[in-house]
Amino acid sequence: MRVVITGGAGFIGSHLCDYFIKKGHSVVCIDNLITGSLENIEHLFGNDKFLFIKHDVTNFIHVLGKVDAVLHFASPASPEDYLRYPIQTLKVGALGTHKALGLAKEKKAVFMLASTSEVYGDPLVSPQPEEYWGNVNPVGPRGVYDEAKRFAEAMTMAYHREHKISVRIVRIFNTYGPRMRLNDGRVVPNFIYQALKNKPITVYGDGTQTRSFCYISDLIEGIYKLLFKNITEPINLGNPTELKIIDFAYLIKKLTGSSSKIVFKPLPKDDPRQRRPDITKAKKMLRWQPKVSLEEGLKLTIDYFKTKI
Repeated sequence: MRVVITGGAGFIGSHLCDYFIKKGHSVVCIDNLITGSLENIEHLFGNDKFLFIKHDVTNFIHVLGKVDAVLHFASPASPEDYLRYPIQTLKVGALGTHKALGLAKEKKAVFMLASTSEVYGDPLVSPQPEEYWGNVNPVGPRGVYDEAKRFAEAMTMAYHREHKISVRIVRIFNTYGPRMRLNDGRVVPNFIYQALKNKPITVYGDGTQTRSFCYISDLIEGIYKLLFKNITEPINLGNPTELKIIDFAYLIKKLTGSSSKIVFKPLPKDDPRQRRPDITKAKKMLRWQPKVSLEEGLKLTIDYFKTKI
């Protein structure tokens, strides 16, 4: 296969590039490097199965030759990023999805949208099944990301119904691993960086809010499996093991041997109280479930961060 991966120089996108090439496919990686980094893909330069194009996908996308699949993973994805780039986040969710779908339509390719657990907002049900419509504040600061992805899902389904494009929608829950940025702003890099520097570990709110963390290799395997299944409906991918943020902070302290103190700060507006995927469909339809334990994945991630500090 020859696949196009938008946002291919990002955290998840770069791991996808690696995985597809390892499986013998050719990859066209498109990224404008607003939050992605060439460092994530430089080991692929010189590989004849890899092509990098620096391009903003909110503009028309032109790729020579055949394309079998378009994986649209371009978007700022951490709260720090989408609060810094609110308009770019909305544009890549709307215009970028439109342009990527246009490429898939032109090439008669399968289209996959990287959606997010953020479409559920601050959920009123837990765990969150795909049938749950969410509890989202469209005019709050996080709305730029939530609504961009909700619109992207609607656009994807419109192209499927109108143009008969074969589509996949993956709703990605909290994922972590090597190649996350130190200044990403998400809880895993924040806590690990602070712990390794023996700085105060900042917990927002009282720390009783929950998250579930999926290691990057598990997520990539699930994405790959979904691409080859004719499943049009959204599918959750994530690790259903739920953890309080305060307990996560203590776990990071333990694994890093840090002397950091834990400090508390006010909870950001519209920050979800719960985040846990219902992966019943992924288990049944993809025969997929996470394999990497939290401690195992965190040790690998901590080792990576040690090389960056």
